[in-house]
Amino acid sequence: MSETRNNHTETSDPFEPFRAIRDKYLDAMAKSMVETVNSESYAQASGAMLEGYLTATAPLREAMDKSMAQALVQLSLPSRQEVAALAERFTHVEMRLDDMDAKLDRIEKLLGRDPPAPLPKAGKVREGSAVEKGVNPRSEPAGEGSRLGARGRFVRKRGGAKERS
Repeated sequence: MSETRNNHTETSDPFEPFRAIRDKYLDAMAKSMVETVNSESYAQASGAMLEGYLTATAPLREAMDKSMAQALVQLSLPSRQEVAALAERFTHVEMRLDDMDAKLDRIEKLLGRDPPAPLPKAGKVREGSAVEKGVNPRSEPAGEGSRLGARGRFVRKRGGAKERS
């Protein structure tokens, strides 16, 4: 009885010959397509077709560009060129700021002062921390006649109470 079950389960699928034919057909088509696409004549023909398409659609593209520019003006929105020009200007400003920061670091090093503590990246600021208070922990403690400078350090005011008397 077990032999009949094994023979019954080993019977072939009726669609197996069709699958084999399909696989052979797909392999043959793939090889012929690779040969065709890699030929010089195919490259020339597709290039000529694309050139014709671009030539035919050029007036439509120009009309679309003009109407899009008018729509952007009406909506008070910037064009692609204006955004690109603004991005370029921001890049130049950022580079100038980086240069200025490097120069300030060199000046601080020459004066013998420590650079300011780096600001924390993203995340929570600890309650009561120097960052929360806006104080540079490496700077001198605030005293009378001091104020918090632009770079986060306490700066002594000129002409303090002691100098006046």
